[in-house]
Amino acid sequence: MQVDTERQNVSFPNTFVLVGFSEHPWLEMPLFGVLLVSYIFTMIGNSSIIVLSLVEPKLQIPMYFFLDNLSLLDLCATCTIVPQLLVNLWGPEKTIASWSCIAQAYLFHWTSCTECVLLAVMAFDRYVAICCPLRYVLIMHLWACVWLATVCWASGLANSLVQATLTLYLTLCSKNTLDHFFCEVPALIKLACSDTTTNDLSLALGAIPFGIVSPLTVLISYVFIARAVLKLPSAEGRRKALGTCTSHLLVVSMFFGPGVYKYLQPPGNGTQSEFLSLFYCVFTPLLNPLIYTLRNKDVKEAWKKVLASQGQGTSLKGR
Repeated sequence: MQVDTERQNVSFPNTFVLVGFSEHPWLEMPLFGVLLVSYIFTMIGNSSIIVLSLVEPKLQIPMYFFLDNLSLLDLCATCTIVPQLLVNLWGPEKTIASWSCIAQAYLFHWTSCTECVLLAVMAFDRYVAICCPLRYVLIMHLWACVWLATVCWASGLANSLVQATLTLYLTLCSKNTLDHFFCEVPALIKLACSDTTTNDLSLALGAIPFGIVSPLTVLISYVFIARAVLKLPSAEGRRKALGTCTSHLLVVSMFFGPGVYKYLQPPGNGTQSEFLSLFYCVFTPLLNPLIYTLRNKDVKEAWKKVLASQGQGTSLKGR
């Protein structure tokens, strides 16, 4: 048992150094301020969407059920990455404890893979709503939604357990410096001295359902949606149908676009890669609730209703 512990200590150091944005020290304090504000608004925005859909009966439909799951994912991803990033930007130390690094690797892989599948499920929901409106309630009933959400979370967790656990078995070099601002599986694999063929193959196979099938599902769903919308006789009907999809399309573009570009670009462009990661890890969770709030009539009306009731309650207390 003692031998196993010693091997683990050799394979995984007690701390890792996160290089992050330390190559641009002049950027750290402004970035700290921006990230702190975005972190606060991300927590408020996503939490408020979850609470709003729970208290407003009009929002208790499948589309907002999946939006709640998206907000919960954004909260988890933000809490996994941003607090440690803020600590490293504020102080001279750019380290992270080994256990915290491993937790980041597991949680980030889980949330990112789950979000890939969830965005595909949300596209399928829009396809059923627009292309099969008479059967929508029958197809997207409560237990079907719960089952689809469970599949999203479970598939992301399964892939995370496989990829991150395989990474833990690697023998790392004496260098414990990650050229990143948080711990993720591909960055940890780059530190390995042992053979990483199994890890690379596992990542490639794992990318098929999450990085290829999920975006293709979104694309195919919207091809059918576009065909159905173009067949609608009235311009008002087409506008209303497309209005329910634009928010989701924006969120999909912001998530898959930078992510796919980052992982497909050749190695060596560290600064650009860091800012792309920063966008889809930090700013996408901030923008998601804003997009759904500003572009969605039901959400805006629910907000007005809640604010009006709060105003009436305040005035009654004043009397």
